[in-house]
Amino acid sequence: MNLLQYVQSGHVRFDLPDFKTGDIVKVHGRIIEGEKERIQVYEGVVLRRAGASTSATFTVRKISNGIGVERVFPVHSPRILKVEVVSSGKVRRSRIYYLRNLQGKAAKLKKISDLTAN
Repeated sequence: MNLLQYVQSGHVRFDLPDFKTGDIVKVHGRIIEGEKERIQVYEGVVLRRAGASTSATFTVRKISNGIGVERVFPVHSPRILKVEVVSSGKVRRSRIYYLRNLQGKAAKLKKISDLTAN
């Protein structure tokens, strides 16, 4: 193990659940506004996971007032308190950017729990 890996190993988080592209997640993030601090929940579909070790990130997309909003979160950031997996979607790609061009029912993903019930 080289020096860089040794330093990065101290910042890796193991308390986050295993989530993947297509899952609907709630990300609880710590927001600091001036001297006040609050927790904001950001819920949406995971479009992608990228990177490895401490530089890993994931992109979450949600629709807010009819406008698509995407946000990139570092996986091992101390500002992320927790990540909850609401449901798992069935996708066949690791990057589901095609959701950006879809609206309404077409933008819905099939849930894995619905597929196992049949």
